[in-house]
Amino acid sequence: MKIAMFTNNYKPFIAGVPISIERLSEGLRNAGHEVYIFAPDYGNCGEEKYVIRYRTLYKKDETGIVVGNCFEGRIEKEFARLRFDVIHVHHPLLSGHAALYLSKKYGIPVAYTYHTRYEEYLHYFKPFQSFQAPGPAHRQGGGGKFGSEALVRQYIKSFANSCDLIFAPTKMMQDCLESYGTDTEIGILPTGLEDSSFLEDPEAAKAIRTRYKGDKTYLFSTIARLEKEKNLDFLLKGAAALKRRIGDCFRIMVIGEGSERGHLQELAGRLGIGDNIIFTGKVENRRIKDYQFASDLFLFASKSETQGIVLLEAMAAGTPVIAVRASGVSDIVENGFNGYMTREDAEQWAEAAGQALCGREHYLALCRNSVKTASGFRTTEIAAMAEAYYYQMMDRDRKKRSSEALMQFLLYLNPRNLFKENKNMI
Repeated sequence: MKIAMFTNNYKPFIAGVPISIERLSEGLRNAGHEVYIFAPDYGNCGEEKYVIRYRTLYKKDETGIVVGNCFEGRIEKEFARLRFDVIHVHHPLLSGHAALYLSKKYGIPVAYTYHTRYEEYLHYFKPFQSFQAPGPAHRQGGGGKFGSEALVRQYIKSFANSCDLIFAPTKMMQDCLESYGTDTEIGILPTGLEDSSFLEDPEAAKAIRTRYKGDKTYLFSTIARLEKEKNLDFLLKGAAALKRRIGDCFRIMVIGEGSERGHLQELAGRLGIGDNIIFTGKVENRRIKDYQFASDLFLFASKSETQGIVLLEAMAAGTPVIAVRASGVSDIVENGFNGYMTREDAEQWAEAAGQALCGREHYLALCRNSVKTASGFRTTEIAAMAEAYYYQMMDRDRKKRSSEALMQFLLYLNPRNLFKENKNMI
């Protein structure tokens, strides 16, 4: 089949959604399907096979976020020329509007993946920051967040009910969408892991440990855009609690870049862990696994994930995860089996990290079970799941359109309609 993927961001922008799209597309191509990706132009992309770029209207250099012209004429021209069977959209705004428009105009079913909990990202949008809605939160002086989140949930529900199929990365996200009032069928489709994620380059991992661990006993890592929604303030406070608990015996690689870097460096200094925290900056996607293999633990504090791809990438490298209990975490991390998750309490989180390191045999069991968990998320398996979902959606769409056509025909044959038609002819 021929599949059109629509997205608001894609490589070279580094984030979970572009990675998910790239892996799913490659998996589907390997299965014999044609997959084209409609994505914004970042200005230095060049020609790419199977990627159709549209113009960018706005770009924020410090975060890499762009806003593309999703209704540029070239998009529909290429879409019509390629004659797709399925549309798969990855954002409800902008590219989501374009996908619904093309779906309706060309009679093609559309699937939507709920990648992002948008209510956790409202601080990026000034209009939402001051929005207030009546209710208990408003009466207590905190109505802005209450009203904004309700508005976002209502929009997600409306968009999802306009699609033919919804993908949720985890069971928890499926439950979340159903709680919004989503009526469209929801299937669970996680982001897959490439086979290379499980293959260690010992020399590369050794070089990273030599460079960053120094004279410490342990080397930990976390991977995130350095932005508020990733909850890195808590991670640093947890690291300070861990230092008090097990001593000055570790370093943490903070892998990523973002507008919060200066604040986080200053906070690390105030917490007395300036020497324990190393900001590595951005790392190419293909090299991320080397940092995972070099780590003794993977630390995670974000509460805004729908799946948490980096958790599975860490587990594929045999690295246990210490995380805050949240969506995207509880479906993957199993306490005492492949890591630990705790409530958002720095002391409890630090205790869990210490517990993971307590006892060689226990730690090695966590490592083995981490790989076992990740093995169930290989790209080939996820692509096969998506393929089956697409065919089911296409079959339902054909039956729905046939039923609608039959109803129109029966209405036309209604004697009253025929009488009206004959009367008009007289």
